[in-house]
Amino acid sequence: MINPSYDVVVVGGGPAGSMAARSAARSGLSVALFEKDREIGVPVRCAEGVGGEALGSLVDIHPEWISQKITAVRFHSPSGQVVDVETDEVGYILNRKIFDADLARQAGADGAQLFTKACVRGLIVENGCVQGVRLDHLGNAFEVRSKIVIGADGVESRVGRWAGLDTHTRLHDMETCAQVTAANLPIDESLISFYFSERWAPGGYLWIFPKGPGIANIGLGVSGDYSRKRTPVELLYDFLQSEFPRATILGTVVGGVPCSKPLKTLVADGVLLAGDAAHQTNPLTGGGIVSSMLGGKLAGETAVLAIRAGDLSRKQLGEYDKRWKTEADKQKKFYKIKEFVFNLQDADFDQIAAETLKLPPHKRTLVNIFRRALIKKPAMILDIIKLFT
Repeated sequence: MINPSYDVVVVGGGPAGSMAARSAARSGLSVALFEKDREIGVPVRCAEGVGGEALGSLVDIHPEWISQKITAVRFHSPSGQVVDVETDEVGYILNRKIFDADLARQAGADGAQLFTKACVRGLIVENGCVQGVRLDHLGNAFEVRSKIVIGADGVESRVGRWAGLDTHTRLHDMETCAQVTAANLPIDESLISFYFSERWAPGGYLWIFPKGPGIANIGLGVSGDYSRKRTPVELLYDFLQSEFPRATILGTVVGGVPCSKPLKTLVADGVLLAGDAAHQTNPLTGGGIVSSMLGGKLAGETAVLAIRAGDLSRKQLGEYDKRWKTEADKQKKFYKIKEFVFNLQDADFDQIAAETLKLPPHKRTLVNIFRRALIKKPAMILDIIKLFT
């Protein structure tokens, strides 16, 4: 049963929300997590790729989370040049349904109460401070009081807007994405592929992330500046017809990813944001699983400190902004690189590929690829070296 009050209410049951709930609950606080969908981890709107080292820095990795281990990366230029990238890092393609559900299970094991089909309709605000939420759960209306609300309600987040935070994303910075899970594919299961081409993904890129023998997530993201001309779904199906005409489509998802600069603040009186709701994604890649988990963890820890201090003000909660600053600084740098890379033309990508292929295979690293891409922007090369090494 839903209690009338908790120390912390978390809105959203994705990785950010589950990490926030777990961080707060394991410190002894009473925590409720409300997820609007019928089941944690469903629907999956994600390419499901993640770096193994980064994920392992936050949680113990369970084998059942992993659909496929990735040991190689390949880039395709517009003219068809293929560049295999030298990398020592192991990546994983997750099974997000299992992964998300297990993170939520861990939050529950640490004391958080979880409720699905629980749709938050608004915030309770008194004396300018958020003090709970209004929600519908299984046909019944509830008012639930809390000391702190953590909004981890995804790219469509309303918690931030209700709290008066500026979470607006410019059309230019919203990547419109479409993805299929497809079978009967002649692919290398250990290899992820990226295609850069105005034909397939103007202002973005296309990816192939294997999930097992002959199965992969194939998707693309298109900058909002271009998505009005042709829809991502149309572009994706053109690619499939061209490159994988015998593919069997097992599922299709669409959605948006905020690839923006970091928000100026992630907090208001009684409120913290985490995950996509807080724009905690990498603007260059659109990836956000690990960064969202980190944001959720820090949000939960900040809530604990604020409640113990008896101070739920924006100033006290601003400790979260301070703890996120290192990641925000990285996000700003990635955003600058994104703005440069996504303005490159097909001829530029072909030239970068040609120059990279002149290098011996062991020199074909991400840093060296970006060195060639940014040859006219030497000031940005140092940022690349710091970010990728």
